[in-house]
Amino acid sequence: MTRTCAKPGCDRAAVATLAYAYAEGVVWLEDLAPEAHPMVHDMCRMHADTVRVPMGWELRDVRDQGHGGPARLDLIGA
Repeated sequence: MTRTCAKPGCDRAAVATLAYAYAEGVVWLEDLAPEAHPMVHDMCRMHADTVRVPMGWELRDVRDQGHGGPARLDLIGA
């Protein structure tokens, strides 16, 4: 069974997992965890690529370079 994005109203397949460390003010974005867990959020590529964190927080995007971030060629129209 495919897991879906945790963003309300999104039914896309999840490809990344987002986790928080409130005390440190850090958000981690990783490749999809092998299993779902109630303390993390699965995200589709579109929502993972556009994650914003609160001011003063740090986003640590440690997804595989082949999958993480917006496709550069798509952004420049190549």
